[in-house]
Amino acid sequence: MTRTAPHTTATTGWIPLAVLATAQFLVVLSTSIVNVALPQIRAGLDLSDAGQAWTVNAYVLVFGALLLPGGRAGDVYGLRRVFLLGIGLFALSSLGAALAPTASVLIACRAVQGIGAALLAPTALALVLTLYPDGGRRGTALGVWGAVSGAGGAAGVLLSGLLTSLYGWRAVFVVMVPLALAVLTATWLLVGADRPRGGSLDAVGTMTVTAGLVALTYGLSGPWPLAVIGLALLGVFVVLQRRGADPLLPARMSVVAVPNVLMALLGAVWLGLFYFLPLYQQRALGYSPLEAGLTQLPLALTITLSSWAVGKVSGRHVLPVGLLVLAAGLAWLSRTPAHGTFPVDLLGPTLLIGAGLGVAFVRLTAMSSTGVAAADNGLAGGLVNATRQIGGAVGLSFLTLLPSPGAAFATCAALALLISALSAYSALSARSARSTVATPSTRKA
Repeated sequence: MTRTAPHTTATTGWIPLAVLATAQFLVVLSTSIVNVALPQIRAGLDLSDAGQAWTVNAYVLVFGALLLPGGRAGDVYGLRRVFLLGIGLFALSSLGAALAPTASVLIACRAVQGIGAALLAPTALALVLTLYPDGGRRGTALGVWGAVSGAGGAAGVLLSGLLTSLYGWRAVFVVMVPLALAVLTATWLLVGADRPRGGSLDAVGTMTVTAGLVALTYGLSGPWPLAVIGLALLGVFVVLQRRGADPLLPARMSVVAVPNVLMALLGAVWLGLFYFLPLYQQRALGYSPLEAGLTQLPLALTITLSSWAVGKVSGRHVLPVGLLVLAAGLAWLSRTPAHGTFPVDLLGPTLLIGAGLGVAFVRLTAMSSTGVAAADNGLAGGLVNATRQIGGAVGLSFLTLLPSPGAAFATCAALALLISALSAYSALSARSARSTVATPSTRKA
C-alpha cells in the first residue's frame, strides 16, 4: 500500500496553534476539574462510594484505553475529521453531564467524554506536528503545548473550587461546553483538511489493546485478577501486531520506544503530584479547595514559562538537568510538615517542580515524534498520550499504597532521578552509535 504524507492547507501563523492548544487544555482540565467537586456531586446525586469513584474512572479508563486507536484513526481517516468528531462528542457529553438527572447518566456521559478526548487529544497533537514541521517553529509550538498541558492541571483545581463555591457542581461541566464549541468552529474555519493515508483500522488489535488497558488500569485499583487478565490481553496484542499486515502499532514505531517509556514514568510523577499535593494541602494544612487552587498558581505559571522557554533551547543535557531540578523539588516537598506554611514549605519546591516538569514534558513530547514519518503523526500523538496516561494510572495505583503524601513525593523524586539517568544514558548511547558509524568512513578517507 502506498503511504501518502498528510497534506495541509491550514492558515499560516499561530492562530491554529492557539485553537488546538485550547482543545488540549480542555482534555487536561476535564481530568482535574471534577476532583474538587466530588463531594457536591455525591450529595446532589446521592452517589455511593463506587459511583463517586466511577465519576472519575469512567473518563480516565476510556480515555487512556482509546488513545492509541484514536491516534491511528486520525492517520487512516484524516486528522481534522477525527478531531472534529472528538471535540463534538466532548461538547455533547459535557452538556449531558451538566444536565445529568442520575448517577448512571453522569457516569455514562463521563465515559463518552473520555471517547471524545481520546479522539481529539492525539489528533490535535498530530495536527500541530503537521502544521509546524520545521525545527524552530515546532519547538515553539511544543513549548506552548507543554505550557497549556501543565497549566490545565492546576487550573482544574482552581476553577473547580471557584465554580462549585459560586454555582454548584454542574458548573464544572457547563463551562467546558462553550469552549469546546468554540474550538470546533475555529478548527472548521482555520485548520485545513489533511489528506488521509487510507487503509483500514486494525479492529482486532484495537479491541485487544483497549480491553487490555481497561482491565489492567481498573484491576490495579480494584480486583487484581483483572490486572492479570489485562496483562495477558496486552501480550496477545503484541503477538497480533507482529503478525498483522497493517497493525495498529507497526514495528517502525520502535524508533520512539525510549521516549515513550520515559514519558510513562513521567506520567506517574505527574499524576502523583497533582493527586497528592491537593490532598496534603487540604488534609494536613487545612486549606479550602479554593485556597488549594490559588496556591498552585505559582506551579502552573512556572510550568508555563519553562515549557515556553525550553522550546527555544537545544542541547542533550537539557532534559537530564531539568529532571534533576524536578527531583530536587519533589524531595524538598516530601518533608510535608503538619504545620507547614506556603512561603517556606510550598512555594520553593513547587517552583523547582514546575521548572523541571515543563522541561521534561516538552522534551519528551518532541522526542516521541523524532524520526516518525508524517503519515504516522496521529499514531505518534496517540502513543505518547497513551503512555503518559497509562503510566500515570499504573503509577498512581502503586503510590496510593504508600503511607503518606510525603512518602509519595519521595518516591516521585526517585522516579525523576531514574528518568534523568535513563535519558542521559540514552543520549550518550545515541552519540556513541553515531560516532561508531562515522569512524569507518573516516578511516577509509
